Amino acid sequence: MKKASIVSIGNELLSGQTIDTNIGYLSRELLSIGVPVVSSYTVGDEIAAIVRALRLAGGDADIILVTGGLGPTDDDVTRQAFAEFLGAELEIRRELLEEIQEFFTRRGLEMPEINRIQAYIPAGAKALANKLGTAPGIMAEANGKVFVAMPGVPSEMKQMFAESVLPGMRQLASAQAVVVRKVRCCGAGESAIAEMLGDLMQRGRNPLINSTPESGIITLHIIATAESKSAAEQMAEEDERLLRKLLGTLVYGTGEQSLAEVVGAELTRRGKSIAVAESCTGGLTAKLLTDASGASNYFMQGWVTYSNDAKTSLLGVPKGLIDRCGAVSEEVARAMAQGARDNAGSDYAIGITGIAGPTGGTEQKPVGLVYICIDSGDESEVSRCQLSGTRESIRLRAAQTALNLLRLQLMY
Repeated sequence: MKKASIVSIGNELLSGQTIDTNIGYLSRELLSIGVPVVSSYTVGDEIAAIVRALRLAGGDADIILVTGGLGPTDDDVTRQAFAEFLGAELEIRRELLEEIQEFFTRRGLEMPEINRIQAYIPAGAKALANKLGTAPGIMAEANGKVFVAMPGVPSEMKQMFAESVLPGMRQLASAQAVVVRKVRCCGAGESAIAEMLGDLMQRGRNPLINSTPESGIITLHIIATAESKSAAEQMAEEDERLLRKLLGTLVYGTGEQSLAEVVGAELTRRGKSIAVAESCTGGLTAKLLTDASGASNYFMQGWVTYSNDAKTSLLGVPKGLIDRCGAVSEEVARAMAQGARDNAGSDYAIGITGIAGPTGGTEQKPVGLVYICIDSGDESEVSRCQLSGTRESIRLRAAQTALNLLRLQLMY
């Protein structure tokens, strides 16, 4: 099976001044033609570091894609590193120099002498056209591997990759296919789900199943490899059915579906509406619900009642109840949800109150304690959650948990 490795070059990437979006784009595009990316390297603008990365990447994969370092300034040394790695001299290509000069002429500018370096390509290598800038790409073969250097500017890289690189990569990978499916879960931790799946998550299995946790959402990646796309799709589909059978209601969706989208679709299907009353989440639940297109079909209203007075004046939570039970309590969460549903006239309501931290916790009510109520008029169910993490992660997990509790109630 043909595999790929990506090398990203630039001091700005290492310092965090620039976020490397190129690797995500290239990984997705390669996977779409059945070529998995098995490693990536990020190095600074130093010839020795780049050469070392090329050797490492060449040891990992058959296709090595490099981005960055093809500009005209002194810190752009990818072409020199390629020449050293290939054991070739840099040679000027007159046709490239003319194209670069024409680039400036069309704009009524004189080409700076510094741009002349961009017309130099390692002997024996192929130059790749750059229709959006002045830096040609480089393609060469070494030790049976394909090495490609492209600009770091995302727009230039994408154009060059799509027109000059992808067709050849597709031909190289014509006898293989990789299909990836995502199964999204909520309601159990990553380790609990791994125990439920057992041997299905063994390394070396085909399809391979990986898991990624994020804010209470566990995404299972089914990666099926076969000689044809149809065969890989069939393998992935069979595993998806198996995961759904084993995990049951923990599975809420597939692909890129969010909990809010799934909940919104079910509310729309049922012709039902929702209102929310939030304290510790600060309106985040309402934001998630309204991030989904079509939210006006089901989202009625939301309140952020951070203070006790707001809970009383806006939602009708009795002051005596807060004094007796505390603002963070099962009773207040229920009263918030009931007040929201009554005031909005909605079919369902969510009430959330808790301690997001990092301060405000006590021994009896620690940081991360959250009460969530789902009220439907006929039923009013409160869940006590003890969440961990930063203030931001506790708030997001609380909001996601609230949506999942609503999803489960809508299922019955």
